[in-house]
Amino acid sequence: MGVLPGVIGSLQATEALKHVMGVGELLTGRMLTYDSLALRFREVAVGRRRGCGACGQ
Repeated sequence: MGVLPGVIGSLQATEALKHVMGVGELLTGRMLTYDSLALRFREVAVGRRRGCGACGQ
């Protein structure tokens, strides 16, 4: 499990660079999950909640 933080950190760094450079498709509105035992990624759509102070209107 020692390499797991490296994998997740690399994904986060990639998302940050895409955001700063304004290129590519960001994971906005989606959650990426990683199963390290099966070496699988999965995307789950995440919607906004109207009453949420951080993501709502």
